[in-house]
Amino acid sequence: MGDTFEEVKAVIVDVLKIDGGEITPETRLIEDLKADSMDQFFLIDGFCEKFDINIEDEEARQIKTVGDAVTYVDKHRK
Repeated sequence: MGDTFEEVKAVIVDVLKIDGGEITPETRLIEDLKADSMDQFFLIDGFCEKFDINIEDEEARQIKTVGDAVTYVDKHRK
């Protein structure tokens, strides 16, 4: 999870304009990072662009934590 975690975290820090020091795999995007629906859209878009993947809407709704994003990226990156 190491490298992918750091890359996912970098996207989150960039999109949400936050300090990533407290981000862990268990960090929840909505509850902990206060990501609203537009933030979530930009996060998914950022993951797609950074990792050259496509995340369908239904799959995006299942990404609730940083760890979920890392797992998805690891499974689908080209």
